[in-house]
Amino acid sequence: MPSIRKYRRDTTEVSCCLKYVIFGVNVLFWFLGLIVLAVGVWAWTEKDTFNNLSRLTNIALDPAFILICVGTITFIIGFTGCVGALRENTCLLACYAVFLALLLLAEMTAGILFFVFKDWLQCCGVEGPRDWDRNAYFNCSSGAVGSREACGVPFSCCRNKPQDIIRNKQCGYDVRKPTYSFDIAKIIYDKGCLEAAEEWFDRNLLIVATSAVCTAFAQILGICFAQNLRADIFAQKAKWH
Repeated sequence: MPSIRKYRRDTTEVSCCLKYVIFGVNVLFWFLGLIVLAVGVWAWTEKDTFNNLSRLTNIALDPAFILICVGTITFIIGFTGCVGALRENTCLLACYAVFLALLLLAEMTAGILFFVFKDWLQCCGVEGPRDWDRNAYFNCSSGAVGSREACGVPFSCCRNKPQDIIRNKQCGYDVRKPTYSFDIAKIIYDKGCLEAAEEWFDRNLLIVATSAVCTAFAQILGICFAQNLRADIFAQKAKWH
């Protein structure tokens, strides 16, 4: 009995408050990562990417792929923090701190901006609509092999009309053909995403800066909490020996 009481007294070296704060916060990140990952997979499914591997060209520029990457990374970070805190696993807590320091700020910021403001940017391609010439599916030469989207752009490039109830997914067909008779600027966005993003950042510089500072502060706080909990665990283990 004395040895059991002594063991229970020694466990107070680990802060329960710190442990469950890390656990609770990372449960939220865990679910957030799962939601972002699900949205990315859903977007890929909507574009029929899984059944059409030719769409994987320039995959790094695909917002759905970016969401999948961000969701996966966030899910892993949340998992290491959540399980590491709950099980008092110093290895997982160390991984959590490293992942948080290297990846969370950049990936979450990029994911949030792409997901929330993708329609606000009003852009097409990286530098402009002609960037889709680099895609084997939308390249004008792909018309020779029967691609209906040859010399076109994805429907995400199209300008939405307020009166449209159902979005026309074929609105970008043929718009880059020399014989196209309509004013392209009235149908699709003729501005690249880099230029559109620069203009958006200039207009919302204060909001972006404030969000970045708050995110960085939360990130540093999480790293400090994880390191403090690790120190408590090591101190507790030293008592056992």
